[in-house]
Amino acid sequence: MKKTKPASYIECKGSTAPVIVVTLRSLDPEVLRSAARDIFGDSDFFDGAAGLLELAHVGAQEVADWPAIRHCLAQHGLAVIGVRGGNPALQASARAAGLALFPVEERSQRPGPEREASPPPAPEPVAPPPPAAPPRRSTLVIDRPLRSGQQVYARGSDLVVLAIVNPGAEVIADGSIHVYAPLRGRALAGATGDASARIFTTRFEAELVSVAGVYRTFEGGVPADLTARPVQVRLGQDGDKLLLAPLALD
Repeated sequence: MKKTKPASYIECKGSTAPVIVVTLRSLDPEVLRSAARDIFGDSDFFDGAAGLLELAHVGAQEVADWPAIRHCLAQHGLAVIGVRGGNPALQASARAAGLALFPVEERSQRPGPEREASPPPAPEPVAPPPPAAPPRRSTLVIDRPLRSGQQVYARGSDLVVLAIVNPGAEVIADGSIHVYAPLRGRALAGATGDASARIFTTRFEAELVSVAGVYRTFEGGVPADLTARPVQVRLGQDGDKLLLAPLALD
C-alpha cells in the first residue's frame, strides 16, 4: 500500500471567500444587544456568515468583552472571525481572544508637492486593456403580501416587492429594495455593506429602515411630510446618516 506523505493532508490556497464587514460605534455589549434587536429583531439575519468587525469608529478609551460581543452577534447568525482598525490595546485583546487581525484598507494618497530632482524615465506607453464589465446584479421579485413575522432576504441581489409589507414583516437585500405598495414593516438594504443601495416605496409607513447598517426607527410615527407618500431612503455623503426624501412619480 502506498503511504501518503504528511504534507498532502494540508493544502493552502488564496481565497476570495465573502466576509461581512460590520462597523461598530460602541463596544458595550448591552448597547450592541439593544441595537441588534432593533435592526434584526429575533431573526437569524446573517445565516451563519463570517464577520469582520470594523473598529475605526470606536472610542479610544473603550475596552471590549469579546466573548459577549461575539455572543451578541452570533444570536443573529454572524460568526465573528476577526477585527480591523482600533487602537493597539483593542487589537491585542482581540488577538488574545482568538480573533484574527485584518489590515486596514489602504486609500490612495495624492503625491506631495515636492518631486525628485531627476525622476526616472517614464516607460513606453501601453494601450490600456478594455475595462471589465461590471458584475450583473440579479433581482428577486415577490408578488405576494408579507404578513407579520415573515422575512424575505435577497442575497446578493436587489429586491422588488409588488404587494404590501405588513407591520412585523421584514424585507432584506444585499442591494436595493423597491416596494411598489405600502411599506409598513422593516426594510434593510445594503445588508452586506453596499453604501450605494437605496430603498424605494410608493407608500412609506415603515417601522424601520436601514442602509448598509445605518438605521432609523419610527416608534413615534413617520414624519407627517412623508407619511403614506412615495419615498426614497439613501445614505448621506458622510455615510453616517440616512436621508429620506419624497419621490416625484409624476
